Amino acid sequence: MTLRIAFHRRALLATTALAFGLGVGAAPAAAQGANGAQPVRGGTLFAAIHPQPSVLIVAVNNQYANAAVSANIFDGLLTYDEQQRPQPSLATAWTVSPDGKTITFKLRQNVKWHDGAPFTSADVRYNVLEVWKKVHARGRVTFAPVIDVETPDAHTAVFKLERPAPVILNALSPSEAQLLPRHLYEGTDVRTNPWNVKPIGTGAFRFKEWRRNEFIELVRNPDYWEAGKPYLDRVIYRAIPDAAGRSAALETGEIQYLPYSGVPFADVARLRQRPELVFETRGYDYSAQIYVVEFNLRRPYVEQQKVRQAFAHAIDKQALINTVWYGVSKPVNGPIPPVLKQFYTEDKPAYDFDPKKAEQLLDEAGFARKANGERFAITFTPSPSTEAYAGAAEFIRQNLQRVGVTLNIVRSDGPTYIRKIYTDYDFDMLIQGYSVLLDPELGLTRILWSKGATKGVPYVNASNYANPKVDKIIEGYQREPNTDKRRKLFHDLQREVNADLPILPIMDAPFFTFHSRKLQGLKPIADASRASLKDVWLAR
Repeated sequence: MTLRIAFHRRALLATTALAFGLGVGAAPAAAQGANGAQPVRGGTLFAAIHPQPSVLIVAVNNQYANAAVSANIFDGLLTYDEQQRPQPSLATAWTVSPDGKTITFKLRQNVKWHDGAPFTSADVRYNVLEVWKKVHARGRVTFAPVIDVETPDAHTAVFKLERPAPVILNALSPSEAQLLPRHLYEGTDVRTNPWNVKPIGTGAFRFKEWRRNEFIELVRNPDYWEAGKPYLDRVIYRAIPDAAGRSAALETGEIQYLPYSGVPFADVARLRQRPELVFETRGYDYSAQIYVVEFNLRRPYVEQQKVRQAFAHAIDKQALINTVWYGVSKPVNGPIPPVLKQFYTEDKPAYDFDPKKAEQLLDEAGFARKANGERFAITFTPSPSTEAYAGAAEFIRQNLQRVGVTLNIVRSDGPTYIRKIYTDYDFDMLIQGYSVLLDPELGLTRILWSKGATKGVPYVNASNYANPKVDKIIEGYQREPNTDKRRKLFHDLQREVNADLPILPIMDAPFFTFHSRKLQGLKPIADASRASLKDVWLAR
């Protein structure tokens, strides 16, 4: 029986392998809108994002809603353009030593925190050593090679590394590595600091007010370092918990900006026909995320490679996308999505939809059909972060039933799910999203590296996958400064992982943005969905 369910997206967890060299700051290009329209100053942008942020810094929780709002308040050292290349922000230039173990950043001068204190290299040093290395979920791995940050003057920060770490230059966006004010955080517990919910940044907008379950209000920073920006007077993020309500708010003009797939997928085709709205799928490269089926290799049946390969042939990915996500995505065939052009390769094992091949592999694995037609039964645990995963679980259950495998779907709330998967390892299969991010080292290492498995820590290696060859590849790309050699290592990784299949990649995360046609100046840069709205304006 064909399944057709109208699901809406809820909370879901977020490059370039450029040769190290010189990054030079340039004067910002003049903003232009559609048909060369010039910016208009003033006005209030009403936006919505769901779920409501839990805090307004990403160091303690890098969930996308927290990042999308707080990227307006904070800057990073770098940002990333449409070609996924690093661009100046609070760092105007950067150089890397020939041995790859020193990265020197020249910092922008005359930058002030929103409370008037000067931004200096001491802030950078504090953030790297005390925030990113110690508190940030991904930063603890990304910045682990940093031994120290030297500050020869107020506008120079020198990262000293124990080994080359090419990933660092791909991890300095305002949504991944925000710079917090040292003078308000030093000597405190970053995780509980009261400024986390009333933040002071250097960004284009200042925090004004947060009424829980109602709105977050940001106002123009008149002292912003980029002269003339932002154009808007205010940005107000409304809390609209119901996806249908967000659709209605777009249609009535109550909101003009809605990132991260904020409407029911069943509404997308209709909303795309409205002339006053713009549908955009660009701007999510930095967050590059895939939805995967993950296997618990401790468990019978799925511990066998042929069984996992059989499942890969048994699942009709495109039909799944069409049914549950109304066609708003596309299948992926490996752990690195094609959008990451610097790292992706087609040269790897592939698994076309082929139920007969699936049956053959299950027979070869020793699991013949019994008299009742069933081969074996296992559990399938969908992530509770969106109802769509429950629909996907039901669709996959039907696919596998056709080849003689029974899936018993086990649903749970968020805290229970995290405990079952990452502490108790109580699952056979699951489906959820993983952010690969602009540089796959940022997002893949934690789920494929045997040393990334840490009991009780969410969204790391829960599968018990341990392949010495894969570990060697990972430890190679973590320290390889040569662009071409590092790219080859990522190609090798894709081949090994696609053969083993500890995770079965299903599809790109179906991210999209709807906004009013009056909203001008949005740029399709790599991190647009989590970037500052300093360049946008509302046409009159």
